[in-house]
Amino acid sequence: MYDAIVIGGRCAGAVTAMLLARRGHRVLLLERGAYPSDVHQGHFIHKQGPRLLHDWGLLDKIVATGCPPALAHLSDFGDSPLIGRDIQVGNVAWGYGPRRRQLDQVLVEAAIEAGAEFPSNFLVESCLWADDRLVGIRGRNGHQRTNSAEKARITIGADGKNSFLARAISAPSYEETPPLTCWYVSYWSGVPTEGFEMYVRENRAICSFSTNDGLFAIFIGWPIHEFNSVRADIEGQFMQVVDKVPDFAERVRSGRREDRFYGTADLPNFLRRPYGPGWALVGDAGCHKDPFQGLGICSAFRDADFLAFAVHEGLTGRARLNEALMTYERRRNDATMAEYRENIAWARFSPMPSEILQLRQAVRGNQHDTKQFIMALEGVIPREEFFKTENLERIQSKYEAAVAAGR
Repeated sequence: MYDAIVIGGRCAGAVTAMLLARRGHRVLLLERGAYPSDVHQGHFIHKQGPRLLHDWGLLDKIVATGCPPALAHLSDFGDSPLIGRDIQVGNVAWGYGPRRRQLDQVLVEAAIEAGAEFPSNFLVESCLWADDRLVGIRGRNGHQRTNSAEKARITIGADGKNSFLARAISAPSYEETPPLTCWYVSYWSGVPTEGFEMYVRENRAICSFSTNDGLFAIFIGWPIHEFNSVRADIEGQFMQVVDKVPDFAERVRSGRREDRFYGTADLPNFLRRPYGPGWALVGDAGCHKDPFQGLGICSAFRDADFLAFAVHEGLTGRARLNEALMTYERRRNDATMAEYRENIAWARFSPMPSEILQLRQAVRGNQHDTKQFIMALEGVIPREEFFKTENLERIQSKYEAAVAAGR
């Protein structure tokens, strides 16, 4: 009998298993896919993600894989580029973009080191029930024909947006929005960049950043209704978007594409009820967002932290497990709902609020306030600290004085 079985051994699952094992619980971590392996989807970590990796003692291991820190942040929404440099707190940069093979390996090894058991390539085939309570799973190792049954006090689904566990227990969804965008990605060598660049042009989005092996990842998003036309000429459509930003295009075309294009339109937006009798959901299994703002991994880390705390409270008797998991859902929703809805607005290519465009103009050319602005948006410093009235009035007065002086 395990304390917890975690289905899914990537970002949310490996972290949940690690945190529970570090608290002394007996954990079985299951992953159906080959390990380690790459996953061709967004892999930029920002907001609370870098801080959590640092707190868990894993950030240096991520950097040691050859993943450079993103110290610069360039964004251009058709106004003009706004760039902040040297954005970090202590030795923790505001963002990192490790390839998933390297990231997942660090996370799984940390879970194993903490004491979690990890029989890789394990296929979960069915659930075990006692009345209406989930008590475990039945499945098999990919190299074996015989099935095995494993029981646990709680079974956690961290197996992605198409979660087997979520389907098996019919977890209800809410705040649902169908797919709004489609995305393609590939990787270039030899592209000069300061680290992270984001551009929005005419219902197209570019998100690009430095990653392992000296490569530059470029993700491009289109409205969902254009998926078929994009898929019909991926490279042509991709480079057509790149060419909408001449300086960016010049640098990209000076490099060399080192991989094929990978893409998807399977990008629904939803929250699921993340707990019930004997089960819980975390990561994309519990909340899936369009990749526009790159929230997936950092949200998975945060929610895994919330869930591991709740499960520990319940398993040790410090709280009733059901009540602890209810608190987990509330904490998750409080932390994610505003950014979830904001991200949907971005994915609809809604116009940027005029007050944000005005603020971008006011801080442009002022590196200190630009850095503070970006750090506030990223949650590196409290938003209220930057957006308090007196600070905004100071920035505006300084900008108006500069304009009056002709600078």
